[in-house]
Amino acid sequence: MLAIDVIKRPLITEKGTWGMNEQNRYAFVVDRRASKTDIKRAVEQIYNVKVEKINTQTRKGEHKRFRYGMRREADIKLATVRLAEGNTIELF
Repeated sequence: MLAIDVIKRPLITEKGTWGMNEQNRYAFVVDRRASKTDIKRAVEQIYNVKVEKINTQTRKGEHKRFRYGMRREADIKLATVRLAEGNTIELF
């Protein structure tokens, strides 16, 4: 997989912003098929930083009720990346 195919977008939330400032952690929405090594390689290539640790989680899609029945949204995979000391990513 190419690096631009692995990382879909950064995840900007209140908790994620606190993690960026206090713990040097960044959250990304990634491709569901990507492994931790794929994610590490992609972040290092795109942002030119050194990745120390990666945590991933897969969130199940929610069920939505419509007039014509039920529909389930797609699952998403989130990756929280901790960078080595002295590395930062400029997202804004």
